[in-house]
Amino acid sequence: MKVSVDSRELSLSNLDKPLYPDGTTKAEVIDYYHRIAPVILPHLADRALTRIRFPDGADRPGFFEKNAPVKKPAWVPVSPDGLIICQEPATLVWLANLAALELHTHQWKVGGPGPDRVVFDLDPGPPAGLDECRAVALALRERLAVDGREAFPKTSGRKGMQVSSTFAGTFDEVATYARDIAAEFAAAAKDMVTDQMAKELRPGKVFIDWSQNNQAKTTVCVYSLRAGPAPTVSAPLTWDEVAHGDFTAASFGPAEVLDRAARLGDLHAGLLTGP
Repeated sequence: MKVSVDSRELSLSNLDKPLYPDGTTKAEVIDYYHRIAPVILPHLADRALTRIRFPDGADRPGFFEKNAPVKKPAWVPVSPDGLIICQEPATLVWLANLAALELHTHQWKVGGPGPDRVVFDLDPGPPAGLDECRAVALALRERLAVDGREAFPKTSGRKGMQVSSTFAGTFDEVATYARDIAAEFAAAAKDMVTDQMAKELRPGKVFIDWSQNNQAKTTVCVYSLRAGPAPTVSAPLTWDEVAHGDFTAASFGPAEVLDRAARLGDLHAGLLTGP
């Protein structure tokens, strides 16, 4: 099927193919990314993009894709090291047609002087869950405020959360800052928080993954879909929602997130202003 997206010509295929076990089709995935473009694109712009693709559906093994495909459209820009940069709705549609369900970005812009944000990835080890993540997120908000930083929470789209803030500094500085705060939390709440990556140390605790600030790492972009039994979204939250806890990962499917964006705007717009 030939389509035109803002004067870009694209060929779409297998639109009726289910990409999620609940029956969500490729056409519906493409529609979501096209409609969410106004709020997701500012968070993707100028950032190298890695993807997790599921050509056989989210219930089948997917694969991580870093470099740009050989057969990409000429108008899709790439970074100096060969990664895609998503600057326009047509690129989102093209990626969705490739079953790139998940979009992950660096904490820095291509050609920029260094990182422009810091992220704390909150990963609960069962039986800990979102309630424990919420408590850590609220404490992180207070801790970042001490340093004059505004915090922006979102779901991971799965079992955890991420809290981000703007940051100006070197890669070493942002990694050290995140690591030190994670260690501070782990020392203050040993029964609830760990800053250690060893999985045997995580049961019942929230792992604050500070390593997401490593120059080579990417983190799921706000508004990105996630693979699973049904499509969920890495959705931005208000702090009132974090405090009251009336949500799960399943609370934020594509339809809900599109509705929230229309009603609330981009809750993470403050991350775009820079440090």
